[in-house]
Amino acid sequence: MRDKIFSPSELERHYDLAPSPALAAEMADLYAKMDRVVSPPDWAIHAPYVAAINKLKKERNAVILAHNYMTPDIYHGIADFVGDSLQLAIKATEVEADVIVQCGVHFMAETSKILNPSKTVLIPDMEAGCSLAESITAEGVAKMRAQYPGAPVVTYVNTTAEVKAASDICCTSSNAAQIVAAMESDTVIMTPDKYLAQNIAKQVPQKRIVWWDGACIVHERYTAKDIADYREWNPDTRIIAHPECPPDVVAEADFSGSTSGILDYVHREKPAKAMLVTECSMASNIADELPEVDFVGPCNMCPYMKKITLEKVLWSLHTMSGAVEVEAEVAGKARVAVQRMIDLSRDLGL
Repeated sequence: MRDKIFSPSELERHYDLAPSPALAAEMADLYAKMDRVVSPPDWAIHAPYVAAINKLKKERNAVILAHNYMTPDIYHGIADFVGDSLQLAIKATEVEADVIVQCGVHFMAETSKILNPSKTVLIPDMEAGCSLAESITAEGVAKMRAQYPGAPVVTYVNTTAEVKAASDICCTSSNAAQIVAAMESDTVIMTPDKYLAQNIAKQVPQKRIVWWDGACIVHERYTAKDIADYREWNPDTRIIAHPECPPDVVAEADFSGSTSGILDYVHREKPAKAMLVTECSMASNIADELPEVDFVGPCNMCPYMKKITLEKVLWSLHTMSGAVEVEAEVAGKARVAVQRMIDLSRDLGL
């Protein structure tokens, strides 16, 4: 069945979505989690959507999984579970709801479907892709295997189901070093993020790591010169980089870690000033939790993540459109690679 074409006017016929300061005031507990970064007028606009979504997801027996790169209105307003790719993959195996709404990009929704073949998995915008996932195909994995016979393929979760199915095990930025170190072979193929692979190679020098030539459009735009210049202008700022950044950027940072690692670091250290060298919403989503931290400096926005909006989430739940499907044979093979990652991460205490 073809999804209905997105229609804001149809939503307005079913829900009262006019900006409402009164409703915004009633939902002050949610607003308190984001009032440092969302203005009162904006919250009055968001509140009717948040209320409608939270009511509808109960009626649909749905849960919302939201990545750390979602905007604060989604992250704090409607998400049942938030986290990085590993945390959301694990949570997808634990939820009991009939419907999973994935507020993230398409490969994340595919991962949830792979792990929950009997559940309905919705993504509010089918065009929410990923430059990194699009950089490699299953054929590319086969070429790497032919070039390095016998080497295991450790594939970043930021990939399509077909690429996962062609791999031995998946990884995320939070567990990549430990998973690579656990491989028995001296040579390990990492796909598709060349910068993550290069940064992991420094952490796991006992392995020969070879990589695919892919990169994230958000993180590859940062340069070491930009970071060094900012540090010169703002010497008291703690610079915290994601390992999808180029190695010379990571070398300039005070700390490098996955999205969950970055959050843990900032909560633990509470620097007076912090620049998160990653996607913009990371700082916005934790700003109210850490009023003592001044989040400063440049950030790059992911255009794919920002395709997911409250309006589209409501539409997806209202029409039950945006269902993600994965062919059974592909899903079965991909499930093995993802489950190996989850099982090994648990065994390693990650």
